[in-house]
Amino acid sequence: MRLQEERERQKARDKRRRTLIVSAAVVGVLGLAAVVGLIAANTGDKGDSSGSGPVAAPTGATGKDQPAIPVGATDAPSTLTIWEDFRCPACAQFENAVRDTIHQLTDSGQIKVEYHLATIIDGNMGGSGSLNAANAAACAQDAGKFVPYHDVLYQNQPPEPDDAFADDAKLFELAAKVPGLDSPAFRACVSEGTHDTWVRKSNEAFRSGDFRGTPTVLLNGESIFPAKGNERISVENLKKWVAEANKGKKPGTAFPSPAAPATPPAPASPTGR
Repeated sequence: MRLQEERERQKARDKRRRTLIVSAAVVGVLGLAAVVGLIAANTGDKGDSSGSGPVAAPTGATGKDQPAIPVGATDAPSTLTIWEDFRCPACAQFENAVRDTIHQLTDSGQIKVEYHLATIIDGNMGGSGSLNAANAAACAQDAGKFVPYHDVLYQNQPPEPDDAFADDAKLFELAAKVPGLDSPAFRACVSEGTHDTWVRKSNEAFRSGDFRGTPTVLLNGESIFPAKGNERISVENLKKWVAEANKGKKPGTAFPSPAAPATPPAPASPTGR
């Protein structure tokens, strides 16, 4: 009798476990409305007050009032605007789910992407990993390696309370995963916080914008995360929305020439790092 009862209890536990797994799969990594609410901007990053001085923008950066790193053909018919924080778990879930699709759409000239870097987790939870990782990503942009390093950072994101990206050694370790990135010039750019002020300016633009949290994803200015109208974001819907936006338009062909690794610009002033 006891053995039978134990078997029944085990069956019930297994059923609950399967239910949880199936539910998670149904919701999917892109169904993150609740998470987005938790990753909403609260306070500024701890370095906001020290962000004065000339801004050292990374190579190819665009946007005077809303600094961005552009990726893709400059004449692509549609623009995907993404506001992200490298410590934001919802951002990592979004990126890791749609990364291949975004690359396909970008490489085929269907969209260009404008990445805006924010540091809200530093402000909400303390630490400097958001700022440090964003600066490192900007340093990777100087070396023509922004996209692969951006992807590596999200693929290796630490738990949200763990400020591992505040440690330069961690960022150098991850840079070694991108062929040709881990160089003396890159390390100096990271260690000196060359683009810190530029990142702070981007974060200030995020805080002053009408955004609910990260990630904020806009297709031609229209919010598509976590949903567009009554349709929730998914790989299939993203492709469909881009196709609809591009109907009757030719793919872009003006791809920037690959940037040669270069020595990053010297920091304009001490950053206090």
